[in-house]
Amino acid sequence: MASAEPKTKETPPDVAAHGGTTLTAVTVDSFNAQLRDENGFIGDSVRRAAFFEIFDRWRALGDRKLSVLGETPTAELSKSQIDEALADGRPHEQALIHSAIEEYACKLLAVIRHLMRTKDWRETQRIVVGGGLRGGRFAEIAVARTELLARAHDMDVELRPIRHDPDEAGLIGAAHLAPSWMFASFEDILAVDIGGTNMRCGIVRLNLDKADDLSKARVRSTELWRHGDEEVTREQVVERLIDMLQKLIHEADKDDLRLAPFIGVGCPGSIANDGTIENGAQNLPGNWESSRFNLPAALWQAIPSIGGHETAVVMHNDAVVQGLSEVPFMQDVERWGVLTIGTGLGNARFTNRARGKAGEGKGGERKRDERKADKKKD
Repeated sequence: MASAEPKTKETPPDVAAHGGTTLTAVTVDSFNAQLRDENGFIGDSVRRAAFFEIFDRWRALGDRKLSVLGETPTAELSKSQIDEALADGRPHEQALIHSAIEEYACKLLAVIRHLMRTKDWRETQRIVVGGGLRGGRFAEIAVARTELLARAHDMDVELRPIRHDPDEAGLIGAAHLAPSWMFASFEDILAVDIGGTNMRCGIVRLNLDKADDLSKARVRSTELWRHGDEEVTREQVVERLIDMLQKLIHEADKDDLRLAPFIGVGCPGSIANDGTIENGAQNLPGNWESSRFNLPAALWQAIPSIGGHETAVVMHNDAVVQGLSEVPFMQDVERWGVLTIGTGLGNARFTNRARGKAGEGKGGERKRDERKADKKKD
């Protein structure tokens, strides 16, 4: 079984700090902000489950038969079922959903106002909203309604759903964790997105020959495990994660991919520079906040090399990583943030940095020319 608490003093190569504040494209001004008031964590009021709790209360007020949702318990409804009822339901049914959207938008506005009163979030120009709830049309309407409410309260901030599917954004963003020179000779990276209920690994195709700013990066293949459906220990989670990554490495080798010796990891909580988790990982199985637990070191010990090159592992907060997938599309603003709505509420605020393009640096231009020449030969 893979150990997550290395017994040796050997450590992975240091190509970038875990949980770093200065990345290639942005400065991370804040992440995993703990939002509290007299009643506790205000972020809990807008987590994914909170919307369904609100909707359930509105359904309880209705006394008419629902044409689309029928008598299906709210907790068992899928996002697509709610979207169908929003589009095709009778007016009473649609009104119930709109009522839930309005109440939820008011709560989301309260969270955003709280954030923007803090020093790190002041003058935020745009906020992207991701996470598991974002996949529904009703959720996109809730985000749009929140923006209108913000403007009605003289808050000049734009809200938009995250561009990529949230499941893919959490992997694509990992490309922005690495120094740009690392990708001069490679076309793909390994990425990991750890959530409160599931864990996803993937191969991300950088597509630097199509766009040097990583705007064309795409998820090539994925491995998914819903650990929330099982009773598992922390050690079992790490072991399964290593198995998933090794399977993807084998796939890359079989398909002759130019896989970089790099693993980017998004994980809930406040990530320290040494790769330990200081707080915020309470939704994961076992104690991930132990000072003796170091996930990046465990991954490096299990996978010390990729393609004959020493492996580098960099981990950051999962909301940060998901937000980083938006970097190429945020160049028209200076200060922006991300909210990820899932088991909990993730958050991060960024300031754009002047930067070179991915793959540049020493030999970067030459390497890109070589990649294009190789593709023509193929």
